Amino acid sequence: MPAVQSKLKLTGTLGALVNLYIAHRPNIKRGVLAATLISILVRLRSTFFAPRRQRRVAGGSAAASGAAGSATTPAGAAGTDAKDGQDAKAKAAAAAQAAEAAGGRGGGRRRKGKGGVRAEVDAVFAQRIRRLLGIIIPGVSSKEFLLLNLFSGFLLLRTLLSLYVAELDGRIVSALVRGQGKQFLLHILYWMLVAVPATYTNSMLTYLQNKLAIGFRSRLVNYMHEKYLSKMTFYKVANLDDRIKNADQLITQDVSRFCESVAELYSNLTKPMLDMAIYNWQLVNNVGGEGVFGINVIVQVTAGVLRALTPPFGAMVAEEQRLEGEFRFIHSRLIENAEEVALYSGDRAELGLLDRSYSALVRHVNKIYTIRIWHGMLEDFIIKYFWGAAGYVLCALPIFFEVGDAAAAVVGDAASAISANDAIGNRTQGFVTNRRLLVGASDAFGRVMYSYRELTELAGYTARVSELMTVFDDIENNKFQKTLVSNANTEILKQRGVIQASETIRFDKVPIISPNGDVLVRALTFHIEPGMHLLIVGPNGSGKSSLFRILGGLWPVYGGVVSKPDVKSVFYIPQRPYLSMGTLRDQVIYPDTHADMKAKGTTDDDLLAILGVVQIGGLVAREGGWDAEKDWKDVLAGGDKQRIAMARLFYHRPRYAILDECTSSVGMDIERIMYTHSQSLGISLMTVSHRPSLWKYHNWILQYDGQGGYVFTELDAERRLALQEEKNAIEQQLIEAPKVEKRLVELRGLLDEQRRSRITAVVSGSASTTTTMTTKTVKKVVKK
Repeated sequence: MPAVQSKLKLTGTLGALVNLYIAHRPNIKRGVLAATLISILVRLRSTFFAPRRQRRVAGGSAAASGAAGSATTPAGAAGTDAKDGQDAKAKAAAAAQAAEAAGGRGGGRRRKGKGGVRAEVDAVFAQRIRRLLGIIIPGVSSKEFLLLNLFSGFLLLRTLLSLYVAELDGRIVSALVRGQGKQFLLHILYWMLVAVPATYTNSMLTYLQNKLAIGFRSRLVNYMHEKYLSKMTFYKVANLDDRIKNADQLITQDVSRFCESVAELYSNLTKPMLDMAIYNWQLVNNVGGEGVFGINVIVQVTAGVLRALTPPFGAMVAEEQRLEGEFRFIHSRLIENAEEVALYSGDRAELGLLDRSYSALVRHVNKIYTIRIWHGMLEDFIIKYFWGAAGYVLCALPIFFEVGDAAAAVVGDAASAISANDAIGNRTQGFVTNRRLLVGASDAFGRVMYSYRELTELAGYTARVSELMTVFDDIENNKFQKTLVSNANTEILKQRGVIQASETIRFDKVPIISPNGDVLVRALTFHIEPGMHLLIVGPNGSGKSSLFRILGGLWPVYGGVVSKPDVKSVFYIPQRPYLSMGTLRDQVIYPDTHADMKAKGTTDDDLLAILGVVQIGGLVAREGGWDAEKDWKDVLAGGDKQRIAMARLFYHRPRYAILDECTSSVGMDIERIMYTHSQSLGISLMTVSHRPSLWKYHNWILQYDGQGGYVFTELDAERRLALQEEKNAIEQQLIEAPKVEKRLVELRGLLDEQRRSRITAVVSGSASTTTTMTTKTVKKVVKK
């Protein structure tokens, strides 16, 4: 009896709970829907803003979520969402490898060199992307903003069409089950008709996404070019700052990838989130909020299990990339040192290094493949079979339980005692429609989960592009980061001198300091006025060319006062002249354009006369006329290049010209023509050269001693040449002096040897005579 009473009590309690649930079912339904949406948002937040370690192992679960839609898509699902499934499949492999590599490098954190560049999906990323979005979408009246709104409208239209196609799919199958041929053909006709706006919508989405990407890129590239090609930034980035080593790649490739990633991410986030909201709402209406909530719980739990059991593929792929880099480095090192290795006959040793590196790479790759066997089995079981079974259960709820609008329709049909055939058709229609909605929601959920990888890649591109913009801003404000020499005076590098406009060139106590902090001259003072021609000499590395870089604004002024005219009044001609892309005319008038030349009133005949001065007038006819376009740096010889550069000087006629060994490839007769004609045009020359033949064209000299000292004085070319000749003669004598001294020692030795030989001969003769005389004396004594 007690057992029966407890059982009855339990049954009464359950009944009361059921009645309470039925009475408050609308409120519970709304609460379940709200909880479902909150769980989705929490899931998205944990996906995009998870800690680094969690994102590193999230690759497998995201891939699984993305595969859900394509794995459970029925054969008849050929509507507007077919393109989504195809896109997801096409991107799956490449995105997986890229995301895993990114995760292996620290879950979206990229490091560049020692300093590194932070590429985390965090507040810094939000700040960077906000600034970049302000550039690529400058305002609500911009073309890009209008394209974005139009793109959003087509995304919404595509979702609504997907809903209609899901319902139409159910009607087609229902008519087929009922055997209603007329309704079947009518719905097929509707299916073909809806294909027109559906295909147009898909094509327009692709078109608008590409238009957005190219529009974003045009905005950003124009902004970058304005920064890069103003205030000598392109030079300073490469020579005065060490943070950016590949500005060309950043502007041409990374900017393009960033813009494509932004346009693609907007589509891959907006459309799936919209799909999830609408599909889940429709599923709640069809099968009830309880089932939708339950399957979301199942997905969350199993995805967590899958994520927990997923090996660190990111770290593995990062290690694979490291081994690939080592293998590639050994090959590049062999190419770089091919001559030395060949002379040492070191081919066998290098082969051993290559074999060991490749073997380590192969072992690691095989390890990854082995681990992916069981992980693939687990992933397929959860995604394809377990989630698929849960989907079937959800779609079957209206059939076996009185939940949702579809079930109400079925119950109403039963109450009306309609035929069993119609009841089966209604159930089939509801099942197919709900399954189509579930597949769409699953596919949308997978694409959203996939988006964390794209967001990670976008964070990387954003970090690199933002770093470039930061460097541009710092350089514009004369802030540089450069590796300094050990004895660099950082206090001097923090100072800034004064630059003022003037009709003359004047340096007043200006230090000449290289970008790495090497002090070449502590305080340089000189001036040059119209009519003065300055010769600059000194040993290599003493600061001759550095002076011109400061004068041209390439290097910062670390102290003193620099007075100089505007940029167009000073013209620079290096030893290797720069030849631009374009026509032969463009080489002479550079940096002017053809329109600028016409505005100045200069004709092609005037240019031909200028070429005649430097004796290359026949170059025009030889190369095919003024409009011929060639790779001039390869077509022209060294002497012709230097003559073109001097012709360029004669065309512009500046007040001052800087000539840096610019006549090294021409003869002395052409050199004389160049200098005398420049002076006749009123151009004040500043020449760097060691050729004494140029001294006579200058009246002032700036001479460096290579120890930080200098002399600035007037130049008497004839007297200096005479002194130079005398100096050369004395130096030659000094060079010959050791040889003369050595010969003198040799001659002295020969004389001493001859003297000793003569003395020996004399001594020998005297001894013989004395001996003879002694013998005779003895004989005489004996006789006596």
